[in-house]
Amino acid sequence: MSPHVFQVVVDSQTPHALADWWAETLGWVVEPSDEAFIRSMIDKGFATDEDTTRHNGVLVWRVGAAIQHPDDPTTGTRRRVLFQWVPEAKTVKNRVHVDVWVGQENIPAAVEALVARGATRLHEGTQGPHGWVTLTDPEGNEFCVS
Repeated sequence: MSPHVFQVVVDSQTPHALADWWAETLGWVVEPSDEAFIRSMIDKGFATDEDTTRHNGVLVWRVGAAIQHPDDPTTGTRRRVLFQWVPEAKTVKNRVHVDVWVGQENIPAAVEALVARGATRLHEGTQGPHGWVTLTDPEGNEFCVS
């Protein structure tokens, strides 16, 4: 059986801002918006102007934004995270989370930089010689830095 292609989807109240935050955090890139395609969907009646918004001066779909690994356009793979608009705020602990590996010696600096950009530090953990710090992104989604 061949490997399956999939993406991770994160519910968000501010998908474009959260996509920007995670792209910077992971060193990934925000997928570019195709304004001509969006306009054609409106012109053909498949969407309305209310389905769109502007983000950083660019016409985008209101309900979502995606980030991808920077090598993907050249390798043909698809490592992607989609941030999808939902009306409700996050209310419970995540059942799945991202681990951002920076190396044990880089954890303090990485955590400090993430907190300066809007992350919230929750707690530290250890297992043998391995340690990590659990934080939340600006919308409260848990992730670990190790």
